[in-house]
Amino acid sequence: MASLFTPSPTTRSGGGDAVYVAAVPLKAAAGPPQLIMSMAYSLNLSYLQHFMVLIKPSSLTHQEVSVFDFQPRNPESIEAAISVLSGNLIPGVVLERRLKKVPRQRCWLVGSCQGNAMEMAIDFNNSWGTDLRVGVHDCRNYTNGTCYKL
Repeated sequence: MASLFTPSPTTRSGGGDAVYVAAVPLKAAAGPPQLIMSMAYSLNLSYLQHFMVLIKPSSLTHQEVSVFDFQPRNPESIEAAISVLSGNLIPGVVLERRLKKVPRQRCWLVGSCQGNAMEMAIDFNNSWGTDLRVGVHDCRNYTNGTCYKL
């Protein structure tokens, strides 16, 4: 019988570093950029989400979660908002930051890595081109590529 249980973000599979994917709504600065994003949401353009890769080490001594993502260099500028919506090329940047724990919402366990996931993610980041174009070379492509390498 199929279970109705949905694993929480802390559920682990395998014995290595846990790999998660998280999604958050795109943000924009107040004013025209925010208006543009609001119009996009009102048109039901739900694909306008930002995706990230989270790595939770299997080590009991190191419990912080590392977050890797790819976004526009200046994500809150009007130029970035217009470029994102029009599909134009825009300078991007790969970021790494830390969280105290895995988010409980909009975050999914995608597997575990038997190698050193942090080193593998950093190697992937070093080879990732930073010219961003939504739908072609964006945070979704980055997230898929990172997860594939791990």
